[in-house]
Amino acid sequence: MPLQLQPNLREAGQRYFRDFTPGDDFYEALIEAHRDLSDEQSEMLNARLILILANHIGDIGVLREALVQAREGV
Repeated sequence: MPLQLQPNLREAGQRYFRDFTPGDDFYEALIEAHRDLSDEQSEMLNARLILILANHIGDIGVLREALVQAREGV
């Protein structure tokens, strides 16, 4: 499975009129998850989220490609 780099977020049963709307919804949920956390707790949340999502993806090749993409420009 190749790494998906085009907008691909959606919610079952939800119709969106713009490709970026579900991304905005996710960003809002992510910011809310970090609300009232210390910097250390926020870093821990990010680390746990990355590991949970990596496990869900499960394809090591896709994860390696995502790491390369994420590191570009940093």
